Amino acid sequence: MTINFEGVGHRYKKVIKDVYNKALEITGNNVDGLEATISFVDSATIRSYNKEYRQVDKETDVLSFPMLNINYSQKVSDFVEETLPNGALYLGDIVICKKVAKRQAKEYCHSLKREISFLALHGLLHLLGYDHIEKEDEVVMMEKSDEVLSSLGIKREKNV
Repeated sequence: MTINFEGVGHRYKKVIKDVYNKALEITGNNVDGLEATISFVDSATIRSYNKEYRQVDKETDVLSFPMLNINYSQKVSDFVEETLPNGALYLGDIVICKKVAKRQAKEYCHSLKREISFLALHGLLHLLGYDHIEKEDEVVMMEKSDEVLSSLGIKREKNV
């Protein structure tokens, strides 16, 4: 998978790549040519995006902008007709507010690395069609999140 990083510091690029590769493997979506963009933005920017695209006038931790109309029972390989001329299948964009991530890491008593990993994964799962609108869908999404993160040794316990 090709990940376009914008505003993401070097220390988080490797862990995000590892999380994405494991998530694609676990969800059965590990195919050639996948591409996504992940950006770290400030509070004002994410608040503006949240207001514009979700009509919620407050900052949030992560937003996803999927390019495919997919649900988690489907696979990205079902969308080969969406492949770009350069051979890429663009999944979409993920935006994370690092300030909110820092606050949440403290609140949940775990490391910033764990919070960034969780938020980046959460965004990717949305691009892959997972959601948490219905309780049963939220359970599926959280189970996938836990499976991916625990397989990489990224735990919830206090390790700040």
